[in-house]
Amino acid sequence: QVQLVESGGGLVQAGASLRLSCAASGRTWGNYAMAWFRQAPGKEREFVAAISWRGSKRYYADSVKGRFTISRDNAKNTAYLQMNSLKPEDTAVYYCAADPLFKQTVSYDYWGQGTQVTVSS
Repeated sequence: QVQLVESGGGLVQAGASLRLSCAASGRTWGNYAMAWFRQAPGKEREFVAAISWRGSKRYYADSVKGRFTISRDNAKNTAYLQMNSLKPEDTAVYYCAADPLFKQTVSYDYWGQGTQVTVSS
């Protein structure tokens, strides 16, 4: 079992930066791929970024490439999402997720409770 807790969301203006954190607890967390998803009001949850358990592979959604960076520190049981040049369309609840498989689909085994990111124009 893996428990995930996100933090770092908030209200910022367009062009600003935020760093989200996802603290994990439970056994063998280092063997799990980690990902970030987001869900805006009235929309389906969408993939944002994923990182393999060693950090050697990363995927990004086209909409965030070049602006967002996913990383992890297995010694601290924490994954991060650095978000730069934020746009109003980035406004959503951001969720971190963990799964034994490195993938871009929403079928991750474990999910956090989400953290709100709001970008004003």
